[in-house]
Amino acid sequence: MAAALRVVDTSAWIEWLTGSAIGNRLREQFPDKAHCIVPTIVQVELAKWMMREAGEEQADQVIAYTQKCIVIPLDTTIALLAADLHREHRLATADAIVYATARHQAAELLTCDGHFRGLPGVTMFAKAP
Repeated sequence: MAAALRVVDTSAWIEWLTGSAIGNRLREQFPDKAHCIVPTIVQVELAKWMMREAGEEQADQVIAYTQKCIVIPLDTTIALLAADLHREHRLATADAIVYATARHQAAELLTCDGHFRGLPGVTMFAKAP
């Protein structure tokens, strides 16, 4: 059976990179590079977070890793789908772009972000309340 394509949301990347309890749980679900879709908005969010939390060198290493995955830039098709999903599910702009990328690529979304709870095609690793 072929491995499914997965979009990994910024929240899941951060949990995975920090080795948190949730990150350790989702480690088995984290796709290999050939099956990992990275929307460019996730690269923006990861770069910002990594620069703030770990510094430029580690940020560069993480972005270099993401570039070995399947990077999907924001184009008009995904932007318009994101606008529809924003309206339909009341998602923030960045979340709508991530979800639209997953839908456009017929991929599953791996996330720890509660904003995606209950949406089709989402695998949720929820943080404890």
